[in-house]
Amino acid sequence: MVVSPDVTSCFSQDELDVVRRAFGRQMAAVFGIDDAAIAAAFAAVPREAFLGPPPWTAGSAAGSHVMPGTDPVVLYQDIVVALDPGRGVNNGSPSLHAKLLDALGPKPGEHIVHIGAGGGYYSAILAELVGPLGRVTAIEFDAGLAARAKDNLAGYRNVAVVCADGTQQPESPVDGIYVNFAVARPADRWIESLRPGGRLVFPLGVPGPQQPGLAGRHAERGVALRIERRGDGHAAEAITPAYFVWAEGGLEVAPDELSRLRTAFEDGGLEHVRSLIWKRPASSDRYWFAGTSWALSRDIIL
Repeated sequence: MVVSPDVTSCFSQDELDVVRRAFGRQMAAVFGIDDAAIAAAFAAVPREAFLGPPPWTAGSAAGSHVMPGTDPVVLYQDIVVALDPGRGVNNGSPSLHAKLLDALGPKPGEHIVHIGAGGGYYSAILAELVGPLGRVTAIEFDAGLAARAKDNLAGYRNVAVVCADGTQQPESPVDGIYVNFAVARPADRWIESLRPGGRLVFPLGVPGPQQPGLAGRHAERGVALRIERRGDGHAAEAITPAYFVWAEGGLEVAPDELSRLRTAFEDGGLEHVRSLIWKRPASSDRYWFAGTSWALSRDIIL
């Protein structure tokens, strides 16, 4: 990884290391995560190496603003930082990603596919979690961001960056899939490429309105789901509300299905989802939502 020469700090390297260790512990603590590996992974990866040169544009509940100065210490807080402002693409909330990565549960030696890798920051954190005997495949649809991710991740021997439509990946069985954009249904490859015990974490939602001045959209309603392959079935659970940038690939959902999904979100009850029904029939009166060839059920059906 190469940090921009425009990044300068009034803190020594030893002091920045302390800041990063504190940051890792703090991001894990926001959602009550008691996992030393998650905290250590966030502490190990320099965030400034994945955000481009300053000035950085940060976003929070108070709105967006240009952060003054060139000191990377300002990046070690729970804020999103713009990667491509025109498309509404940002680096994401570190505490939210800590929660979702904890739900994914990457283990040393596993192969994890990161779909929607952006600039590669969370790919690097995944690389720390799977260790030198594991590997990460980082998929990014946008060619410019994919090139940036490849440069940013050049120092990680266990990471490969691929510019591709993430809804058509992965191409072989994997242990885990981590998706960082919102969709109205899981892609076939995500479900059918999971090894036994494999996990998928992805944001399910419905798209919000097009915002003036932005090429992209975000989910208006959304939740991060965890899917785990168990035998011939799939356990499912809602992790937390999540409103990611909307998918740009080729995963199409019919307007009537999208409308019914919106109604399901409005009606609530996601906390009762227990399984994913994939390309097989099940008792429809126990569905939270049923789409074309898939459904989320309140029953444990494995």
